[in-house]
Amino acid sequence: MSALFWLSDEAWAAIEPHLPKNQPGARRVDDRRVISGILHVLKTGCRWKDCPADYGPPTTIYNRFNRWSGRRLWAAILDALVAKGVLALSASVDSTYVKAHRSAHGGKGGRRRRRSARRVAVKPPKSMR
Repeated sequence: MSALFWLSDEAWAAIEPHLPKNQPGARRVDDRRVISGILHVLKTGCRWKDCPADYGPPTTIYNRFNRWSGRRLWAAILDALVAKGVLALSASVDSTYVKAHRSAHGGKGGRRRRRSARRVAVKPPKSMR
């Protein structure tokens, strides 16, 4: 439990006013636990279903992240954390977090010699009208 990420009191005080209240449905899992779980998944890069049970059910953690992303709530939360000085305004993205398509290393079909446009333009056409 000591290796898990938990929001500090200062960070929680900055975030809490921006969270939605009085949501319909079943009894809600504690927002602080869920947000800590979301940040844990984002920091470690683990799958949603591999999130430790101390944060709550993995489906709840993913669904809350997904719904709040659709509402653009994360921008307000991060702006509040920057305003309180919990986070820095600037950030960098490491290349290990940027996913590339599996065929991004080269063109489709492997190595193939292509004729330059200059040579093609100088040659006479292959068929006549």
